[in-house]
Amino acid sequence: MTMPDPTPRDTRKRRRPSAPVITGAVIAFALVATAGLYWFQPWKLWQDETVRETLAVPSVPPPTAPPAPGDPSPTAPPGPKTLATGELISHEHPTTGTVKVVLLPDGSRTLRLENLDTSNGPDLRVWITDAPVKEGRAGWHVFDDGAYESLGKLKGNKGDQNYTLPDEIDLNRFTSVSIWCARFSVSFGAAELATV
Repeated sequence: MTMPDPTPRDTRKRRRPSAPVITGAVIAFALVATAGLYWFQPWKLWQDETVRETLAVPSVPPPTAPPAPGDPSPTAPPGPKTLATGELISHEHPTTGTVKVVLLPDGSRTLRLENLDTSNGPDLRVWITDAPVKEGRAGWHVFDDGAYESLGKLKGNKGDQNYTLPDEIDLNRFTSVSIWCARFSVSFGAAELATV
């Protein structure tokens, strides 16, 4: 009498994934990783871009001829005048610096960031808005709720920089500035503008 083998053997062989499945998984992983790197740009956390722009003040052209005797001598145009100012507070990322709206002698206005220090990030913009500046998480997402004007891409996450302020911007209505991350719709930092 033959006894059955007490250890049943599985005669089926374990199937290994085929080459097309492995290739597809590797390609899918590479695509997801590439998209994630493009979207989040994590290397910017370790890269600082410092900008040192001076306030561009139009100069007076030199006289073409000396003034005639008895004519009043030409006077130099008035220097730049600060119209509004504010201190940046932190939102999503630690942010410090001063924001100024400066009237130049030619009548144009410039928004100036001085001693800016914030994190670098993807798609950072300088916005002037009508939103109130709120501290903490409550202030992270308010700046795109109302009226805002993008003054351009942030030139650097550190230093001093200038942005042309359009003539139609009314400083009685647009009373705050945000360093805005357009990629994630969040404020890195903001300043309430107070007229001087």
